[in-house]
Amino acid sequence: MKTISDFNFKDKKALVRVDFNVPQDDQLRVTDNTRISAVKPTVEKILNDGGSVILMTHLGRPKGEVKDEFSLKHIVEEVSNVLGHQIKFVEESIGEKAEQAAAELKAGEILLLENLRFHNEEEKGDEAFAEKLSKLGDAYVNDAFGTAHRAHASTAVIANYFNSTKFFGLLMANELKAIDKVLKSGEKPVTAILGGSKVSTKITIIENILPAVDNLIIGGGMAFTFIKALGGKIGNSLVEEDKLPLALEILGKAKEHNVKVYLPSDTIIAESFSNDADRKEADIYEIPEGWMGMDAGPKSREQFNDVLLNSRTILWNGPIGVFEMSNFSAGTVALGESIAEATKLGAFSLVGGGDSVAFVKQFGYAEKVSYVSTGGGAMLESLEGLELPGIAAINK
Repeated sequence: MKTISDFNFKDKKALVRVDFNVPQDDQLRVTDNTRISAVKPTVEKILNDGGSVILMTHLGRPKGEVKDEFSLKHIVEEVSNVLGHQIKFVEESIGEKAEQAAAELKAGEILLLENLRFHNEEEKGDEAFAEKLSKLGDAYVNDAFGTAHRAHASTAVIANYFNSTKFFGLLMANELKAIDKVLKSGEKPVTAILGGSKVSTKITIIENILPAVDNLIIGGGMAFTFIKALGGKIGNSLVEEDKLPLALEILGKAKEHNVKVYLPSDTIIAESFSNDADRKEADIYEIPEGWMGMDAGPKSREQFNDVLLNSRTILWNGPIGVFEMSNFSAGTVALGESIAEATKLGAFSLVGGGDSVAFVKQFGYAEKVSYVSTGGGAMLESLEGLELPGIAAINK
């Protein structure tokens, strides 16, 4: 893996693709700067070498139009504060102003280019656009794991213009190492927890990770498709009727790979999809008509805890209950506690996927696990065994 640690950036201008697609409030102030702080080690390494940094990113979906609300000028102050350096900003990503700003950049300075997606050519992976970007720097660094699954001009095509001076940033390298640890080099037993609402979105992941894991915990809404396939009564719980045969097929494949599958045994049920609905505990195979499963019950939490405390490598993707509703968050909170405890005991734990990441941040578990991935779609595609365009471009 070619990382920035293999290169000295003295007197070099590094074009660094970052993922500053950050959430903002109605005043366009950044509400979560995690993605900005995540690239700080990469930026510091280049500056400490005596180089300069040109940051490239997208923000939102302007669809090729220049729109003020998507301008990166609104995040310059936050980027300066988080990175601890005054950021220069140019209201172009290609063109005379961008070229001049890049040419005038001195060692130790950082320049932020305007939103790449103000140009349709970015998402189209346009060669000419990528070439114009490439002329702004001497080296290319991809530190945007969150967009590594896109074959865009700045994430994949641009690398063609840097033969020996293209590298993974430190964030990207850490993401790849974390995934490798789960899929290949992790200490056994390896446990994967897959939650969320639908089996259909996780099929390829399950098939790809089965040879690598020892235990598979299935929770959340997707568990009810498995329970129904096994003959359970699930009331009004979420189910993918057309995926019942597939659920049985997955259980069969798990058996072939000697993977132990753990489904919830009990659940917290409710009369409607509402935090204030009447609720009670039930056997997950005996949910009455008119009721729906909303969270993992106490027996399930205890069983999952036992599995996790005996694991050495843990992957968590997807909540096991409707944690956004306080009355149905206890199962996912208990799971977070179990993973935190296992991590404390020396296990390696990787959390990835939008809802799981949102949970660990909201409930304070981000510091209690080994690694929280910054890439939702990119991490899922990595777990599916796909080679991501942004990664393949550096490895060429």
